[in-house]
Amino acid sequence: MSAAHHLALVPDTDSEVVTRVLGGDVPAFEILMRRYNQRVFRTVRAVLHDEDAAEDAAQQTWINAYKHLGSFEGRARFSTWLLRIAVNQASRDMRKSRSHLQLATAPRAEAEADAPEAEAARVHLRSILESAIDSLPEPLRLVLILRDIEELSGSETAAVLDLTDEAARVRLHRARRQLRGSLETVLEDGVGEAYPFLGARCNSIVAAVFAAIAAIAD
Repeated sequence: MSAAHHLALVPDTDSEVVTRVLGGDVPAFEILMRRYNQRVFRTVRAVLHDEDAAEDAAQQTWINAYKHLGSFEGRARFSTWLLRIAVNQASRDMRKSRSHLQLATAPRAEAEADAPEAEAARVHLRSILESAIDSLPEPLRLVLILRDIEELSGSETAAVLDLTDEAARVRLHRARRQLRGSLETVLEDGVGEAYPFLGARCNSIVAAVFAAIAAIAD
């Protein structure tokens, strides 16, 4: 049976998919991956601070999940169980490599110059936000990713991180406060660049002005 056919017959619950996989329907594992791949990647990325390392960790997370699928007992949500594996894998990888300390690089200037202004501004703002999140300490960054980006509940986040609900709430409050302060600083420092004069528009105006000057000279 093709992967496409499997995806067309998606059961209502994760537990049903797990049962199918454990019963020998291995291709059905793709259903779980399609559902949670982005969430896994974002979670390990929050720990490792590096997209290449996060991709490796995400792959290993899924391998680990498949190997230990029989230990999933359904007492917690599958996503909670899976993200605990992701956090553990990323933490192991982090201990082996300090790549998580590298700050995310800004988008290339050439790409911004070639893009429409609205898109370039969106990319720039996203870069500012991602850099601000990346600058948070790992425990705060991780809880912020899970709660505000992946939209896990407070209890789910606490379960993934093996924290009490209160500890998770405190971390989230601190993360939001630090992020807000970081963004305020960046915006204050960069207010003079709020309306970037991008290359394409500059070139257009220069060309139009010189065309007018040439007409006047004639």
